[in-house]
Formats: sequence, structure tokens, C-alpha cells
Amino acid sequence: MLVLLPPSETKRDGGEGEPLALKSLGFPALNATRRGVVADTVALSRTPEAAAKALKLGPKQAHEVQRNRGLRRAATMPALLRYTGVLYDALDAPSLTPEQWRFAARSVAVQSALLGLVRADDRIPAYRLSFDSRLSPALKKRWAAVCAAELAAVDGVILDLRSEGYAALGPLPEREGVHYLRVLARDESGTVRALNHFNKQAKGLFARALIERGEDFASTDALLAWAAAEGYELTRSAERMGELDLVVPEVVGVPGKLSAVLRSAG
Repeated sequence: MLVLLPPSETKRDGGEGEPLALKSLGFPALNATRRGVVADTVALSRTPEAAAKALKLGPKQAHEVQRNRGLRRAATMPALLRYTGVLYDALDAPSLTPEQWRFAARSVAVQSALLGLVRADDRIPAYRLSFDSRLSPALKKRWAAVCAAELAAVDGVILDLRSEGYAALGPLPEREGVHYLRVLARDESGTVRALNHFNKQAKGLFARALIERGEDFASTDALLAWAAAEGYELTRSAERMGELDLVVPEVVGVPGKLSAVLRSAG
């Protein structure tokens, strides 16, 4: 099983690991592309104005360019700890047990614009590069084919929690057991619609639940059976072939309420 996560623009600074070593990362077939993207990102950062434009940064984000300039020398930390933001706050990687980390290391990957697919425990530096950053050749052209080949080699269930922009950097194989996860909300009248504000939090909480379970589901049916037993409303999409719908009650108020109701949708 492989759970695919998007990265986040915000990242923790620092780390205790040695500088980036491509040979230590998962998915080693990506290293040639990684080397080129890293080199071009560092080179771009030497011209602050051009870098700010290419990375779509405002005046208060000049430090992001400086960060990129030194990313080859920067300290590293596991990817699940490096990324921050709503999804990663909900996943709460710092509280994972050693056993849960071992499962995440083999069953969770993040789609990085800088490094392609990285494993949960791959040690990476802080950086600023998004799927729509303006490098030449374009990031989609660099990553799509090589990441798609890596994903095609994965056996078992693949559950894609990435946003559309990052999913385009690593297209999914077309086969049974491969699914994009869409989060939906049901309001008091029973109407189901896309969940916007709490979408990332719901994905983070669900990813955490999968890590806590620690099971390599052999099939989609096994995943759906577990979800139903746990109280999640996870079903095959009636409208979009190959997709799964996670339906949660519409939440009014603070985001933390979502955690309490995520399992009570059914």
C-alpha cells in the first residue's frame, strides 16, 4: 500500500540530519531528475529578483530565496516532520510511535516539487518550490514521466491525497486498487458537496488513521471494509471512476471539531 500526500509551502527550519544526500532517498530512479531540479533551483536563487518572480514570492518572503541558495548545505529532517500546515498538523507526525514510523516509512510518500516522490522518513532540507514555480524545463515535464513510472511499479493499493497540481507531477497508473481520495461534506439536509475549508485537515486525520492502523491493505475492498468498521464513510465514487469519496458531516465552528466527527459520518 502507498498513501500519497501533497507537500506544503510552509516548512520547519533547521534539523539535525546531515545535508541532502540524494543517494539516501527512496525512489532512487529519480536521482538524475532530482540532481537537475536542485541545481536549477540553487542557480535561480543567485538572482533574487528573478527567483522571487519564478517562485511567486512577495517582498516579505525574500528569506525563501536565501533558503534555496543554501539548500545543498542545510540540515535535514524526515519529510513528515519537515512539512507543516493544516494537513501535517492534523497528521501530527511528531507523536507517531516507532512502529508507526516504520509503517509510514514504507507506506507513505510525499510529492515534492524539488525532489519528486520522497518517503516519509527521507531526510530533506527546507526549500521553496511549488508545482507551478517557473523553472525551465517546466516541473511537470521533468517529473511526470519518471514519477509515473515509479508509481506504476508499486503493488497493492495506492491512495492519492495529493492536490491536482501535485498529482500532475506523478500521474497514477490506471489499474484496480489505485484511487484519488475526494473529501466531501454532508450538511444537515443531507446534501453532499465538496469540503473546502477543512479538506486538508480531513486528509491529515485520515492519513494519521491509516498510519495508526498500520495495515498494507491487499485490495480496495479490504480498505473499505476497515473504514466501515471504524465508522468512516468511505465509498467508491458513483460519478468518477477510480475515485473514493470520504464523506464527513459539515462542520461549523473551530477546525478541531472535525476530529471528533470524522468517524461519525455514516
